[in-house]
Amino acid sequence: MDQQTKVTGVILAGGLARRMNYQDKGLVPFKGRPMVSYSIALIEAVADETVVSANRNLPEYRKFGLPVISDETGNFDGPLAGILAAMRYAETGLLLVLPCDSPLIEARHLQKLLDARAGNNADAAAAFDGERLHPVFLALKASLKSGLEDYLRSGQRKVETWLEQQKTVKADFSDEPGIFININSMTDLSALEANCKK
Repeated sequence: MDQQTKVTGVILAGGLARRMNYQDKGLVPFKGRPMVSYSIALIEAVADETVVSANRNLPEYRKFGLPVISDETGNFDGPLAGILAAMRYAETGLLLVLPCDSPLIEARHLQKLLDARAGNNADAAAAFDGERLHPVFLALKASLKSGLEDYLRSGQRKVETWLEQQKTVKADFSDEPGIFININSMTDLSALEANCKK
């Protein structure tokens, strides 16, 4: 397998988590384990290498034994800034992106993103639940880097808008939309933990 078909897994853990009182979401426990540990286990099952995109608590993230990369600026510019940092780091042709706060995702869902991109020879494949796009669940070519640099340099930040400018396909997850539940508050966390015990 050459570098162009190899995959770097990117776990996005670089946000401010305003709705969680600025706690570092990836390190918040879910069912007794840091949330990021679920994402690591999943993505390592399908990617050739894995990196964590984080902007705070870097020593804590390094304890997971993976490379930890940070955005170029300290402005918390959003998911695309983390994706760009990963593109600059990665030596593979493909990136597979996953947020740190969606513990219901499984490895087969990530493989589905990779297959959707490859099967359509697209620049990117983003998850679609039948009603809306989940653009931070993403398989994409690392060669989109220069265009992403230009987009961010222009002051734009919205992931969906950037994806619309690429050859992007939707990976259809309409048969199980509930997998995209993400944890944005301590209330969300408690509710999801309670549901998962059933």
